[in-house]
Amino acid sequence: MDISRRNQNMATSKKDLILRLFKGMEVVRPRDAEAIGIAGSYLNALRNKGVLERPSRGLYTLPNSEPSEFRSIVEACKLSPNATVCLLSALRIHDLTTQSPYEVWLAIGERDRKPQMVYPPIRVVRFSGASREYGIEKRKIEGVAISVYSAAKTVADCFKYRHKIGLDVAIEALRDSRRSRKATIDEIWQAAKVCRMANVMRPYLEATS
Repeated sequence: MDISRRNQNMATSKKDLILRLFKGMEVVRPRDAEAIGIAGSYLNALRNKGVLERPSRGLYTLPNSEPSEFRSIVEACKLSPNATVCLLSALRIHDLTTQSPYEVWLAIGERDRKPQMVYPPIRVVRFSGASREYGIEKRKIEGVAISVYSAAKTVADCFKYRHKIGLDVAIEALRDSRRSRKATIDEIWQAAKVCRMANVMRPYLEATS
């Protein structure tokens, strides 16, 4: 086999491996390619050939990809894998709001470096101690693993950050979580204690019990 044909077959093989990645996840980063032994720069080469699209720096998708309503959340989590989806974005995932927030709300630790990304737009909230670690759930959306706070923890967080998102949003989230049975009173009460919101939330919990 001559060298040119050998190189062509190697390129085809790499392309096939990359395309195989997209069967498991809708959004791919260079590190995903590197994990299977292919240089991350090869993704950009495929983009230049029209095989892939790059919706944001460091993210690649297929041209015919049909994004779900959570695509911006998936992209944000892909670029910031150590962050946890919280507040309005977590409400959206749990179907506890009809709003579609423009920004993706992400929780990070007090000393964590703030994610740097131009797109999608993000809103970062710093959590500390038990409030940072409690109630984290693992989910897969569009084949991408993300971390999101549970429905109960999200409701408690909404009361904690009611001055940022509005008390009406927090009350609606509490009512919807009870109505849809996404969280029990005990689960919400435990989350309220972790977030030091027990006294604030007590009258609202009593009204919905």
